[in-house]
Amino acid sequence: MQPSGKHAKIALVGNPNSGKSSLFNYLTGLNQKTGNFPGVTVEKRTGFSKMPEGHQAQFIDLPGVYSLYPRSLDEQIVSETLLNDKSPDYPDAVVVIVDATNLKRSLLLVTQIIDLGLPVVLALNMMDLVAKKQISYNLAEMTQQLGVPVVPMNARTGMGVDDLKNVLSKPVAPSGKSIFPVFDEAKAGVQELREALYINNDYKAYQFLQQPNTLSFLKQEDVDLIHRVKEKYQFFPGKFHGAETVQRYSFIQSLLDSVTTQPSAERKTSRSTLFDKVLTHRVWGYAIFLGILFLIFQAIFAWATVPMDFIDGLFASLSNYLSETLPDGPLTRMLAEGVVPGIGGIVIFIPQIAILFAFISILEESGYMARVVFLMDKIMRKFGLSGKSVVPLISGVACAIPAIMATRTIDNWKERIITILVTPLMSCAARLPVFTILIALIVPEKMVYGFFNLQGLALMGLYLLGVAAVLLSAVVIKMLINVKERSYLIMEMPMYRWPKWSNVGYTIYDKTKSFVFEAGKVILAIAIVLWVLASYGPGDYQENAEAYILQETENLELTEQDMEDRVAAFKLEHSYAGILGKSIEPVIRPLGYDWKIGIALVTSFAAREVFVGTMATIYSIGSEEDQTTIKSRMKAEINPETGGPRYTPAVGFSLLVFYTFAMQCMSTLAVVYRETKGWKWPMIQLVYMTVLAYISAFAVFQLLS
Repeated sequence: MQPSGKHAKIALVGNPNSGKSSLFNYLTGLNQKTGNFPGVTVEKRTGFSKMPEGHQAQFIDLPGVYSLYPRSLDEQIVSETLLNDKSPDYPDAVVVIVDATNLKRSLLLVTQIIDLGLPVVLALNMMDLVAKKQISYNLAEMTQQLGVPVVPMNARTGMGVDDLKNVLSKPVAPSGKSIFPVFDEAKAGVQELREALYINNDYKAYQFLQQPNTLSFLKQEDVDLIHRVKEKYQFFPGKFHGAETVQRYSFIQSLLDSVTTQPSAERKTSRSTLFDKVLTHRVWGYAIFLGILFLIFQAIFAWATVPMDFIDGLFASLSNYLSETLPDGPLTRMLAEGVVPGIGGIVIFIPQIAILFAFISILEESGYMARVVFLMDKIMRKFGLSGKSVVPLISGVACAIPAIMATRTIDNWKERIITILVTPLMSCAARLPVFTILIALIVPEKMVYGFFNLQGLALMGLYLLGVAAVLLSAVVIKMLINVKERSYLIMEMPMYRWPKWSNVGYTIYDKTKSFVFEAGKVILAIAIVLWVLASYGPGDYQENAEAYILQETENLELTEQDMEDRVAAFKLEHSYAGILGKSIEPVIRPLGYDWKIGIALVTSFAAREVFVGTMATIYSIGSEEDQTTIKSRMKAEINPETGGPRYTPAVGFSLLVFYTFAMQCMSTLAVVYRETKGWKWPMIQLVYMTVLAYISAFAVFQLLS
């Protein structure tokens, strides 16, 4: 097997925080895509990189693992990819990226992959930190003992990447070393399995014996055969696992003793340790974290205002330009009143989405996010959540879907269910468009004490409200499910480092593109469907709307503009969309909502952010002379019962609270169904979140009215 050829597949494997993603980004740049592994909702990143001889190699970024013995679905994917030679992702070569500052831990995985007989290249990452610690490695001796090429590198700066490409552009042979010879007691079973299943490697057959039930690519008859072999030779699970680990670490220690040179004096206290004394302090740690959150939400409003206003005005002008330039007709109206406002409802939030993910990426790149997880773990336990629940909850600020998939690392099933049920209460990026447009309508854009942006404070308050809802809901669900077992958070603290700005850029690009093309497709499709529903209706109301209005207003003196607006409002009210909105108006009226908001509530069940696109479409169906933007139209909307503005603080805050708590996302429900293997928990989640949202929104509206 060798990675030479036009489209060789090269797998990138490594421990979490080893720099694997940095190397992948450096190799592939923007020439990468994100999808799922076949049959599972586990993210797979693939990309192409040009090699020295001109051909392209395909790189597959596998999830971070510590060994081939999986404890979660993410880790299982790595084992399956490397053990299934019929998999479309089976690699021609494997690059194992290791943290060179912690080789003893990292080399366990390396020795396992070498024993699988795969061509391996060992990439020693973070060599800059090794040099700072005055440690040196005899790379020639390491190559000789492992039997694989060893490439020193710094994936963040690109140092050593060209050397890695040069190695990969030539044939890479399997090691030929046997670091862990299969135990004598297991040899007979291994040999029988090799012959029965045509396995070409002792250690691969040994892995089949160790974990047949976790290898989903095996046919049922193959699994049955493996169990018969295990029973025949009394090969019970874990029989040799501990002994194998001891033997591997014995080899690793011997290797490190022979290749490592380091100063005999004790190392000084690292900067990371000094920073941790402050950033994970039981008082200052929380104060600093809240300060960082405050900065993020201030920036989302302050920095995004100018580009958002520009985009808003641009699409309003484009819509009016199309109305005035193209011949009048259904197609023109659909473009001007449906498609363009729908696209505008997507694009306008790119600045805020980009800013949010820029901050998240910087926190992850710098190593601070791991400290946040550690810091919040102390609070989570008091509310009955697992320490491992912190990772999905933090991820939920970006998106509930990968956050729910991240609960696979939680070993205790009940704790995992609680985490899945409360994670969607964390305010995700999809809520951001809803939050920002409503806050802009009801919260004054002014500074408090000359520094604090009032709108930014309101946004931060909504995120903190989501966190409070998570904790209180977890306590209630814990009492109902009666969880007795508890798991513990075990994680590695990476060293603090300056963010690699290209990685931050890739994250912003990838997440923004995902929002535009994934959420955008849903928003645009619904905008077009909604335009049709809002432009047509039963009876002759649409065709004779002007006659009906003339009859109703025969005693009033109306300007031409007033007449056009009344006709447009009459058509919308008697359209299919208007009928839909009015059918649910009695249910939502106690919350302060009218039938137009009702339409948005129904359509936004597909995705929360569709609310904005829906309102953009509804309020764009009106006078062709009106040059105002979506925000201006919503602000000018009148409540016919009071004669005042529709979006009062009571209505606005009621909507904000409703969207903070409501399960307005079909995709999240689908993922919960897949993760829990049934509709029981998704339906419980939908009901409790909807009830919580309705009651909370009702209370807010009644209190503020």
